[in-house]
Amino acid sequence: MRTQRWTLVVVCAATAMLMLDIAVVNTALSKIASDLHTGLHGLQWVVDAYTLALASTVLTAGSLADRFGRRRLFTAGLALFTGASLLCALAGDITFLNTARAVQGIGAAIMFAVSLALLANAFPDPRERIGALAAYGATIGASFAVGPLVGGALTSGLGWRWIFLLNLPLGLACLAITRTRVVESRDALARRVDLAGLLTLSGGLFLLILALLRGNEEGWGSAAILAELGGAAALLGAFLAVEVRVAEPMLPLGLFRNGAFTGAQAGAFAISASFFAVFLYVTLYLQQILGLSAIEAGLVYLPGTVIMFFVSAATSTLGDRVSPRAMVSGGLVLVAVGLGLMTLAQVDSSWAIGLPGSIVAMIGTGLFNPAISGVALGSVPERQSGLAAGVSDTFRQAGIAVGVAALGALIPAGAALGQGDPAAYVSGLHDALWVGAGLCVAGAAACWLLLRRPSTASAGDVIADVEPAIAGARVLEAA
Repeated sequence: MRTQRWTLVVVCAATAMLMLDIAVVNTALSKIASDLHTGLHGLQWVVDAYTLALASTVLTAGSLADRFGRRRLFTAGLALFTGASLLCALAGDITFLNTARAVQGIGAAIMFAVSLALLANAFPDPRERIGALAAYGATIGASFAVGPLVGGALTSGLGWRWIFLLNLPLGLACLAITRTRVVESRDALARRVDLAGLLTLSGGLFLLILALLRGNEEGWGSAAILAELGGAAALLGAFLAVEVRVAEPMLPLGLFRNGAFTGAQAGAFAISASFFAVFLYVTLYLQQILGLSAIEAGLVYLPGTVIMFFVSAATSTLGDRVSPRAMVSGGLVLVAVGLGLMTLAQVDSSWAIGLPGSIVAMIGTGLFNPAISGVALGSVPERQSGLAAGVSDTFRQAGIAVGVAALGALIPAGAALGQGDPAAYVSGLHDALWVGAGLCVAGAAACWLLLRRPSTASAGDVIADVEPAIAGARVLEAA
């Protein structure tokens, strides 16, 4: 029992730390732009360098954790993340900061990939696991939402570098707990590292994000942007081809024959590419258009954050009465409604205009996060929890990275940092919010359809189909 508690504590603390580092920079972006002399393009990479590195390596991290030990990889991820946080705090220019953020993202990928697997091993009883996942889901949502407040307070009081220095004592404490209190676990039939899959996925995502970020500046019909989009399509297509043919793929495509597994990924991508991605631009609106300070912008999110925390905690008691299908789809619909309400914001609005929308969206997030984690874990055999967590986190972080770039293409870059026409920025923000709302509605519909009944091909069947081939290949190799 004590091991369970410590595992839950360290997983939630580490997850809070890495989620904060997605959101905490938002309220510090204006100060970073001023101190490091960069524009919107550089600021977008402060977010995307982190989430892109996380998205493109989390699957490999999950495979390594299943193979070499989840506690061991979790410890390595914590150490890498903590060290990179120090480098971020010492950055003297935007290139160094974004490079350090990418390294930080790799450490976060390892931590994220292993978190759900550690919880699955520590809480084998389904009823106890529901409570643990509720705490985990509340941590994800609350950390992302409270990040602007934490970032605003640190930036206003001590300077933006402290948003990274804060990770040092937290990271060291998590390392100590992991080494002394967390039980090691691994998968006896874990897959080998799929290097070809890693390279094609990383390259494809990088070129896609690069094209989306540079499209407005270079022109969407320019040779450079078309080449980047073409290269992204080719590499992502090559990734799918590799995964079909390789003996031990990092993403077994057969898993998508399972409706629950596919629905979990669709839902994770939808909320990340919409609500979580638009945080950056809403925060810039609060600071650059309405003139709020960093801490004032963070306080705007506080009411919704508190409500979302209690909603997430309450899902542990709703599990017996409300289906995951209803909570996931209903949560996405509420997020869509919240994003739509945020379009009431105008150039001369009060800061309070965004409260109704943010509160409704936070309630939806509170319902969504624990339920989607439970679906993701329950869609594969328990010993494959590292793989399931890695796939889910890939779709989450790829969603944020793609969403930041794609929604940013709708917003004039100059107006985002106090230059140009504020009305143009608000108009672009409205477009981004409506696109995000549409994506959430599409995700809700997909989840409602995919989670409505057990799939004709369960994840267990898929794994059973794959593993004899893996075992046979290893016997032949040994011979």
